[in-house]
Amino acid sequence: MTDGLFTPLRLASGAVLPNRIAKAAMEENLAGPGQLPDRRLFDLYRAWSSGGSGLLITGNVMVHAEALTGPGGVVLDAAAPLEPFAEWARAAKSGGSAVWMQVNHPGRQVPSGLPGVVWGPTDRGVDLGRHSGRFGRPTAMTPEQIGATVERFATTARRAAEAGFDGVEVHAAHGYLLSQFLSPLVNTRTDAWGGSPARRAGLLLDVVRAVRAAVPTGFAVAVKLNSADFQRGGFDTEDAREVIALLAPLGVDLVELSGGSYESPAMTGRPADPRTRSREAYFLDLAADLVRTSPLPLMLTGGITRRAGAEQVLADGVAVVGLGTALAVTPDLPSRWAARTEAVRALRPVTWSDKALASAASMALVRHQLRRLADGRSPAPRTRPAVALLAEQLQQRKALRRYRTWLAARHPA
Repeated sequence: MTDGLFTPLRLASGAVLPNRIAKAAMEENLAGPGQLPDRRLFDLYRAWSSGGSGLLITGNVMVHAEALTGPGGVVLDAAAPLEPFAEWARAAKSGGSAVWMQVNHPGRQVPSGLPGVVWGPTDRGVDLGRHSGRFGRPTAMTPEQIGATVERFATTARRAAEAGFDGVEVHAAHGYLLSQFLSPLVNTRTDAWGGSPARRAGLLLDVVRAVRAAVPTGFAVAVKLNSADFQRGGFDTEDAREVIALLAPLGVDLVELSGGSYESPAMTGRPADPRTRSREAYFLDLAADLVRTSPLPLMLTGGITRRAGAEQVLADGVAVVGLGTALAVTPDLPSRWAARTEAVRALRPVTWSDKALASAASMALVRHQLRRLADGRSPAPRTRPAVALLAEQLQQRKALRRYRTWLAARHPA
């Protein structure tokens, strides 16, 4: 590919991205009252839109009010008022960016102590060793619950389009529900949703079909997919290749490649495969392999911080470069790259030996920067991981109290 970072990209749906740099989804945990977006998310996305990214993908928006990745999660379902989402879309597009809503169901990756449901393809829980109690114990989904979940994704996508978003990204990576169904380790079902890779992909394919049918022409539909789970016997690159081929006829515009889950948190820069450690673009080798056979444009996210690294991603055939942590620290990084300058700050590295705690601290450090940006303050990249993790725990306790009250009012006994 010879097109540069600042060349527009036209997708199959007709949607056009102004350039090849995307703000990848980062879970903000910044929902206001009613699990709705409010001023903090508006200001945060307005800052990113003015920073030069061609595409902004929101942190995951929950399709099921009773199943959240955290108590500060935003919920867009059939009952949610639409105007806060319309204001979010306007803020995100204010600087010329396109904006897609990432839509998600956590499945079994629901923190313990949250009210609601913990579902999975089977009753196998998240295995974090001595930290396994951080997540609830799942129950295997019934066919009726699977069908209702497909409808929830379609409803959220339709309402995102009505609110003015330019597209949605269906989250099927990082160990969340759709990723769980794809995993041969988690999905050991013997019915229509288990078995071969194609059958394990059945729920994702049903979701994509329903979403595409629910949204208007010209509205982008993307999928976030693991290039690999980085677990022995788990979802791997050949599985990803097959799933991409299955998605191609369904009207998917783009597949974003990432990797890992809470059990093997490659997405935080601590993958199980040592070949991908301590390098920029964690998953580039796997993505370059998939590019050779992919019938769909690919986006790569994970560890990219320098313009040279982003240009290498494009040179290897990837269509869009996703930035996450780099934009939490330097929200105008694309504009800096356009001016041939680089970021001057980076987050303090997390070097803890406990993989699960290190992953939690890494994510807490990122969200600490997002909260500062949302409050109109500058990032504080030298914040110590333990400080960020403690601050996040305090924030989540407060958010949990509010979520419990809201959910109880929605579903009175």
